[in-house]
Amino acid sequence: MALVQASTTLPIMVFSLIAGAVADSFDRRRVMLLSQLFMLVVAAVLTAFALLNWLNAWLLLSFTFLIGCGMAFNNPAWQASVRDFVGKDLLPGAVLLNGVGFNVTRSVAPAIGGTIVAAAGASVAFLVNAVSYLGLIFAVWSWEGPPRREEKRREALGPAVLSGFRYISLSPNLKRIFFRGFAFGLTGIVVLALLPLIARDMLAGDSLTFGLLLGAFGFGAVLGGLSSARISQTLSSESMVRLSFVVMALATAIISQSSWLALTMLAVALAGAAWVQALALFNTSVQLSTPRWVVGRALSFYQMFTFGGMALGSWLWGILVEAHSIQPVSYTHLRAHETNDLISFAVFCLK
Repeated sequence: MALVQASTTLPIMVFSLIAGAVADSFDRRRVMLLSQLFMLVVAAVLTAFALLNWLNAWLLLSFTFLIGCGMAFNNPAWQASVRDFVGKDLLPGAVLLNGVGFNVTRSVAPAIGGTIVAAAGASVAFLVNAVSYLGLIFAVWSWEGPPRREEKRREALGPAVLSGFRYISLSPNLKRIFFRGFAFGLTGIVVLALLPLIARDMLAGDSLTFGLLLGAFGFGAVLGGLSSARISQTLSSESMVRLSFVVMALATAIISQSSWLALTMLAVALAGAAWVQALALFNTSVQLSTPRWVVGRALSFYQMFTFGGMALGSWLWGILVEAHSIQPVSYTHLRAHETNDLISFAVFCLK
């Protein structure tokens, strides 16, 4: 389960540098169209494998990895285009709304997918997923975008990556944002990566329980987005980021000890609110503090660190749960060899 999350986010970390240079050097609308078309083809092949009963766990991970590759090239161009849609003044609200929409659909879509699987099977669910790309492709195709100046000289891919790296290395503010994004992704992803196991093992639930938890996460994301404007009137962006970290830590602590569905749902909702607030603030800060000529590369660096933290965290939390248990550990009854295992795992993480 954790590897599925990792296989989706790992390509974003691996290909972000190249994707950012592509977003700055080529027409972003075309980049988004090609990325969406690639993901449509991968989703269609996945559907064919499922219909032919050729699908296994490793093939599924391979297909999700390829879809992650499409996302890696789509995201910098998409994020850098938000300002082209709304302008500088409305950028913070637009970024936050984009994050809210993403998290709401991530909460609702599994419920829809589960209903399709129960009614018609997994192959039909994969088919619906493939067809869903057509709507987004049409929307991007219909958008003309800002006029691109023809006199602007296009950088070669290699020099574009190097110039972006040089700009980032000389910007301590951006490096601070990247480090925070990595730390937040590494730790905060534990809730999403292990949510199915939380529903099954800690709450003794089923798919309905998992759907309720996903819905709570989406509700929290919406609540965090709606309350952002009011909170920003009394707190600075720095204070809001710190508050998001504290709320995420508190929510995770509650989830780790709760066996009551209502309490866990409340904690997951808090995690959703903190998640969308922190990531939206990071994204907005990167865009507002970066010139337009390099914003795609800056966003790609940000996504590389943040999604890299998510991929690494998904893998590490999966290893920890597989080696021990997702259930709270009773340290008074922990056996000696279990203590040694925990120490070995801690040393491994430090290395």
